[in-house]
Amino acid sequence: MHPLENTRRHFFRDCGIGLGSMALGSMLHAETPGKSSGSPFAPKKPHFEPKAKAVIFLFMAGGPSQFELFDPKPELQKLTGEPIPESFVKGKRFAFMDSFTKERPKLLGTRRKFARHGKSGAWLSDCLPHLAKIADDVAFVKSMATNVFNHGPAKVFLNTGSPQFGRPSMGSWVTYGIGSESKDLPGFVVLQSGPRGPRGGAACWSSGFLPTTFQGVPFRSGGDPIINLSSPAGISRDRQKDAIDAIRDLNSERLDVTGDAEIATRIASYEMAYRMQVSAPELIDLTREDTKTLEAYGAKPGAASFANNCLLARRLVERGTRFIQLYHTDWDHHGDSVNNLAKGLDVVCDQVDRPMAALVSDLKQRGLLDSTLVIWGGEFGRTPMGESRDSIGRNHHIDAYTMWLAGGGVKPGISIGETDEFGFSPTVDKVHVHDLQATILHLLGLEHTKLTYRFQGRDFRLTDVHGEVVKKLLA
Repeated sequence: MHPLENTRRHFFRDCGIGLGSMALGSMLHAETPGKSSGSPFAPKKPHFEPKAKAVIFLFMAGGPSQFELFDPKPELQKLTGEPIPESFVKGKRFAFMDSFTKERPKLLGTRRKFARHGKSGAWLSDCLPHLAKIADDVAFVKSMATNVFNHGPAKVFLNTGSPQFGRPSMGSWVTYGIGSESKDLPGFVVLQSGPRGPRGGAACWSSGFLPTTFQGVPFRSGGDPIINLSSPAGISRDRQKDAIDAIRDLNSERLDVTGDAEIATRIASYEMAYRMQVSAPELIDLTREDTKTLEAYGAKPGAASFANNCLLARRLVERGTRFIQLYHTDWDHHGDSVNNLAKGLDVVCDQVDRPMAALVSDLKQRGLLDSTLVIWGGEFGRTPMGESRDSIGRNHHIDAYTMWLAGGGVKPGISIGETDEFGFSPTVDKVHVHDLQATILHLLGLEHTKLTYRFQGRDFRLTDVHGEVVKKLLA
């Protein structure tokens, strides 16, 4: 074993950083070989002047029902219980075909009450009373469409532009393209809440074939932000710093000889891990927030919740993190005894409504909304037909669903797109997932056709060979 590697192993063992910081070690990758060891998370010049400097993506894992939340359909209400016309479903595939092939599925109206809100007159149901109060700050896209109708591949598709595992995620492309403004925290952070993790897992925030330096770093909202980040008892900060300095000197000597960029990565990774032992615990200490702010979000210091994660997202933006993604699970309302459009939907809406509205309002009050793009939505929507299960529910639907955006150069108080009388397909301004990806990159000052990476003999990009910027969304 090379002495340098042996020293590194002893450092991790003695200083107690462990696997958590070894994972952090992959966050930093040198931009240039040789003596240069600059961090790739240093801000980089975009292709053109950006509107947004940071992204907060509120990912509702499971597929929220647009019919219960955003898109009232009088004709659907009128014909509820009637079989959907065969012309709508002929040749279509759905996630659970057995429930649709026994007999033609029946249309399902909603039991939720809708009203218009704000000067914009946005339609919202009684499930989201807090979001209704900020309707004029939000742009709704009611004509979203995707390609994939199963959860894991659909989440990966929305995040990476491909249903195949192994492609770089959106946050990885962004930090690869423009770096980060934070010196003490990762440029791409993932926060999770709900009863389980999202299907698709780490593939949703993977760096794929990009350098692992750009991979999303999952944070916890309580305890150590990253497992094994803290040093064990008896290891002083001075002692740890001495070890890092010694390893840096040894690595620097080796870097001068080989010019290996991975050695520069190693140097930077140790130093980032060391800084994060101070910056990360301070980040998640919500006791530093005033009572009014905590109440606005519904956050409780030390808890693991979507509310806490929304507040952490704002704190990360303030500290220069470029891309923050919040996953909240249990939106898969097929109609069993738990996951249904009655109590099941009430529970999950109650968990997210107040904090997501508070996040937008808080960013606006602090002067951060103009430069922070907030995105809300899931991997697909739900069918206008019901499912024959234990209770009321809907199947997965890829042809039309709703997402919303706020801040970061998005035109507020508008609704983009229309669907047919049953909400089955877009009739005006269809927005495909690749179009959304192109628009997000555009708002960050990146031309999606130029943000490429050569791998296995060809140039790849987030939007594959598709995608158009949705100009109607731009302020």
